[in-house]
Amino acid sequence: MVTSKGVGLAVPDWPTTFGYNMFLFPVSKWIGGIFFEHTHRLIASVVGFLTIILAVWLWRSEDREWVRNLGVIAVAAVILQGVLGGLRVTMLKNEIGIFHAGLAQAFLGLVVVIAIVTTNFWRLLANVTVNSKDLATIKMIALATTIAIYVQLALGATMRHQHRDLAVLDFPTANGAWIPDTSPNALAKINAWRDARALSEVTAFQIWLQMAHRFLAAIITVAVIVFCFQVWKHTSHITSLKRLSIWWIVLLFCQLTLGAWTIWSNKAADITTAHVAMGAIMLSFGVSICAICWRVVLAGSNARSTTRPIEQSGTAVA
Repeated sequence: MVTSKGVGLAVPDWPTTFGYNMFLFPVSKWIGGIFFEHTHRLIASVVGFLTIILAVWLWRSEDREWVRNLGVIAVAAVILQGVLGGLRVTMLKNEIGIFHAGLAQAFLGLVVVIAIVTTNFWRLLANVTVNSKDLATIKMIALATTIAIYVQLALGATMRHQHRDLAVLDFPTANGAWIPDTSPNALAKINAWRDARALSEVTAFQIWLQMAHRFLAAIITVAVIVFCFQVWKHTSHITSLKRLSIWWIVLLFCQLTLGAWTIWSNKAADITTAHVAMGAIMLSFGVSICAICWRVVLAGSNARSTTRPIEQSGTAVA
């Protein structure tokens, strides 16, 4: 909401808020854009404290070293995220805002992994049996799709942090064509049309950045559908994967609708924010699916490595 409403600099100082200690800033002054920016800071602080508690809890109760290390990485990431948020305010750099947004999504994925691997469900996955070749293909599709979703979120963050009007205002066409004309003459006409309507000028890069966002959305759509088909065909007995694949499809079409609505509403703040949030949820599902596939594949390889020496030993005795 802070970025979509363009109120990232409603509070011009950091780590203080108009000279106040962040946690002592009077509620009566939480008005307009200040409300969104200051609340964003307070929620970020809560997330930071919870992450520290999580890391301490993991080190005290978790016997797996790699899971404890995930807690430490989460603390480092949330500290870096807070520093980047502050530098975005003090240095006035949009590039920092883009990296800030990308790190937020990566942090979310990390917390999702920690949440999954600390459940009893994670341990039960070790007992799942499946054809290793089929699951390897499914895992590859899931990983590629999840990476594509992350890149898509980064593209969206790049567009949002330009703090400009949409480069392409129509959908499903782009400036009235399926493939936009970005020649100098065409751009001159487009910008003349936009100038008459008090819209910011656009460059060919900005137009193709938005088109790349659309093209990648089409690729992700195909990938999610293929993944769902493969799961139902080869691993339908893994209930968690089957259910997640269905929800991934549902979320995909909700996300496509919100993406189109963002354009039709000329980037209305509420719709744009919902679009970003839905993208984050889709990323979380992708991370969950990849983690489950990795767990089942690892359990299968461990089972094969332990049974093979027994079989060889039996053959020698016979």
